[in-house]
Amino acid sequence: MAPIGIFDSGYGGLTILRQIRKLMPQYDYLYLGDNARAPYGPRSFQLVYEFTLQAVRRLFDMGCPLIILGCNTASAKALRTIQQRDLPLLFPPHPSQPDAEAQLPSRRVLGVIRPTAECVGQLTHTRHVGIVATQGTIASRTYELEIAKLHPDIVVTGEACPMWVPLVENYEFDSAGADYFVRKNLDHLLSRDPQIDAIILGCTHFPLLLDKIRRYVPEGVQIIPQGHYVAQSLADYLSRHPYMEARLTRTGVTRFLTTEQADTFNTSAAMFLSAPVQAERITL
Repeated sequence: MAPIGIFDSGYGGLTILRQIRKLMPQYDYLYLGDNARAPYGPRSFQLVYEFTLQAVRRLFDMGCPLIILGCNTASAKALRTIQQRDLPLLFPPHPSQPDAEAQLPSRRVLGVIRPTAECVGQLTHTRHVGIVATQGTIASRTYELEIAKLHPDIVVTGEACPMWVPLVENYEFDSAGADYFVRKNLDHLLSRDPQIDAIILGCTHFPLLLDKIRRYVPEGVQIIPQGHYVAQSLADYLSRHPYMEARLTRTGVTRFLTTEQADTFNTSAAMFLSAPVQAERITL
């Protein structure tokens, strides 16, 4: 098996996996959630990097030639170092790689922030964009930097929403408490920049709050969940890298791994995927 690996610190990456499988059901997938050490958001850059590298190496050891960090915190705090420093040392180019890829590592890791930053230029007319995310992602300013590279005319305003992930993971995403915190954060974001006409959901948990988010934004403000755009970006990536695409196996099988107790993971994962899940517990 040579599956596409999907890594997240917890459950949110399952919303990314769901959209990727919807678009490309033919491939095999291996999902790893480091649930025992979640959340990553409040942790330091160094610790997030170390944890993420451990998970990436485990997925490589299990046969994944390509890994998606389905976690905004890991994408913000660890991806660049892994891509630029670790992969060239751990997995130098293989002689069988075509000339067009001769300088690239033989295994690859991609994130979720760049695909979202790429698409946002087509989705805003006012050129004012909001981002709702965890404290760690907002503090990293990674979205602002990526959007500035691609769309330097766009004004970005970030809003940390520390209560949204606990609401989702404690099955309170449809409660009155969720209404309070969602409205509070969105009102604060839009009061800081009333010209915002597009809001990126910069955390993979947040699609479960989508109905409430839509309730508390003005008409005409577009909400941008990541899963759809990450899936499209991955499909485009594979079409442009046939050497990598040819290495992936295609039996439509998905395996789930967790560092938490498997039954605990299964219960929450079924909520994110709207389907039963049978996970295996591993240690990193």
